[in-house]
Amino acid sequence: TMANRNRVLVQGAKQGLDKFKLEVASEMGINNYDSIDKGNLSSRDNGHVGGNMVKKMVEAYEKNL
Repeated sequence: TMANRNRVLVQGAKQGLDKFKLEVASEMGINNYDSIDKGNLSSRDNGHVGGNMVKKMVEAYEKNL
């Protein structure tokens, strides 16, 4: 089995990221992202959620420069 590389480095960050992930998925039209089987989504859809999260984080960082 693969080792779980998703470690929490900042306490409370996981909940914030999970909430952010749900918001991004909802904006993309994927409802109930937290309760659906991600295996039923295409790799493309799952990748878009993560990619949009990163895009929004970079935009927020750039605004604060």
